[in-house]
Amino acid sequence: MKGGEKLRWPWQKEERAEETSSKVDDVLLKALLGGTIITKEQALNIPSVKSCINFIADTVSMLPIKLYKESDGKTEEIKEDIRIGLLNDDTKDTLDAVQFWRALITDYFLGKGGYAYINKNLNSFSSLHYVDEAHISTVRNADPIFKSYQILVNGQNYWPHEFIKLLRNTKDGAEGVSIIEENSLLLSVAYNSLIYEETLVKKGGNKKGFIKAPKKLTTEAMDALKEAWRKLYSNNSENVVILNEGLDFQEASNTSVEMQLNENKQTNSAEICKIINIPENIIKGTATSKEYTNGFKMGVMPVLRVIECALNREFLLEKEKSSFYYAFDTKEMLKGDIKERFEAYKAGIEANFLQIDEVRYMEDWEPLGLNWIKLGLDAVLYDVKTGTIYTPNTNKTSKLTKIMKGGEEIED
Repeated sequence: MKGGEKLRWPWQKEERAEETSSKVDDVLLKALLGGTIITKEQALNIPSVKSCINFIADTVSMLPIKLYKESDGKTEEIKEDIRIGLLNDDTKDTLDAVQFWRALITDYFLGKGGYAYINKNLNSFSSLHYVDEAHISTVRNADPIFKSYQILVNGQNYWPHEFIKLLRNTKDGAEGVSIIEENSLLLSVAYNSLIYEETLVKKGGNKKGFIKAPKKLTTEAMDALKEAWRKLYSNNSENVVILNEGLDFQEASNTSVEMQLNENKQTNSAEICKIINIPENIIKGTATSKEYTNGFKMGVMPVLRVIECALNREFLLEKEKSSFYYAFDTKEMLKGDIKERFEAYKAGIEANFLQIDEVRYMEDWEPLGLNWIKLGLDAVLYDVKTGTIYTPNTNKTSKLTKIMKGGEEIED
């Protein structure tokens, strides 16, 4: 046994130095290898990508996040907590809550994930700070079972619990997989279609081609021809080229009509909506109420669940995790138009699971102080707080705890 070595039993597992691996940015690597990966900024130039992500981000930023506590089978909403203000209004950073969630959702879909630093002193939360995923890198161990990692921001190490992390299709909990990586070919085709359109506009829609000449042209003739051709393709007022001495122009490309460019754009737009789970009619502005509801359930609610899990894991103290939880209030998104909404309220009141003041509260109106619900016959009223039953037709009041039996009143 060499000096400094520890004694190990024959059946004891050999301890080896922990190996670490730092993931090279896939986008950069594939770009160097000549792949078709586009950047996040280029992806946001694709209208369907921008519209779908905006729809999800705007929806998330509009929904209030609430903190609840479960105890003895009852759920209580916690309103007086600094974390509620940080998540819904003021993050105490340069970004407000709306800008904060929009930035995180964009990075969630188009980057390695959405990262937000939790600034706290011991058990006291102070602020939330969005960190651009471009400044994030991770260092992970090589163990596929007991995974661990650290987060690096500009070379400084942080522990995972110091960040709220929104990771898409992650397999290691450190970094997610963007739609750019998963659907690189589709997004590249959509982006390059825009580049092709821009080129057509710049050259006035003229086709590419080459010129055939029966004999060799002089340098002066070639320079004059090139200048005339440059003016032709520059989309200015001079759009005529005179071909002298038997010169002949031969087309070498198809027009956008021949390439069915518009039809392909529409198809690509629909396919992009599919990968983000948003109905195409939503970004067109022609969606029905049912399509909006489907878009919310398929495209937004999975993201809400990702956020809730991240908050419950990192934005609660260890002692709170057994009874506290975060949840989005989605009733705002499920409100229909005023007619449908009031018909739903009417049904709730008639079925006795809604009170008038509860409806007024959901509509952000002042309460009337009416705690009565109808028990039936349109004439019997029940006060849920005092347990009092009042019958207007007979002007009688009684307690629910008193039961009439054989004409006699028996108290519990």
